[in-house]
Order: sequence, then C-alpha cells, then structure tokens
Amino acid sequence: QVQLVESGGGLVQPGGSLRLSCAASGSIFSINDMGWYRQAPGKQRELVATISFGGSTDYADSAKGRFTISRDNGKNMVYLQMNSLKPEDTAVFYCNAAVRSTAWGRWINYWGQGTQVTVSS
Repeated sequence: QVQLVESGGGLVQPGGSLRLSCAASGSIFSINDMGWYRQAPGKQRELVATISFGGSTDYADSAKGRFTISRDNGKNMVYLQMNSLKPEDTAVFYCNAAVRSTAWGRWINYWGQGTQVTVSS
C-alpha cells in the first residue's frame, strides 16, 4: 500500500503565502507524475499543478505566476508554494501521485486525505 500525507494548510490573509507538503510512503518502487488538486465547497475537484519525475511542470491558469510546484525524488515528496493567495483559493488541497510498487507493476494513482486552505481576513 501507498500513503500520501499532506501538511501545511491553514488560515492565511489575502496576499499571504503558504507552503504545502506531501509525503509519499509505503510500497514504492518509483513515482511518476505528482500533483496538487483542490476542491472548493460545492465545486468539482480541479487541477492546480503537476510535476513529472524529471521536473516538467504544468499549472492551471489560476495558479500561474502565483504557485510553484516542486519535488524531491529522493524523499518522495512534492511541494506547493502558494503566494499572493486570494479568497477564491480557499479549498481542500489534495496531493496525487502515480506510483509503481514493483519494477514490473502497473502505475496506480493515489490520493492524500487533503489539507484545508482558507484565505480570509
């Protein structure tokens, strides 16, 4: 089994910053793409940013210029630095990773339990 655990969420004022972290553990042979998604109340879960094993990144338009995704392959971790936060960024943020548990296994998508980010004055 593989577990993803997010941390770093909280309450921040508009214009503030937060850094989310996600640690992957368990039966891991290799991790391909990792990413962050978010779900606001009453809305569908949406992509925020993804990063490949090699470091190629992709961002939602709402995140470009404000958020930065990064990863540490040696530690099986992915991060999301969020700057210039807005009230509309309020959501539960989820970590996602495509993991293979053996050299010949198939890739499986795993999700963390989510961390709440609230942007409010």
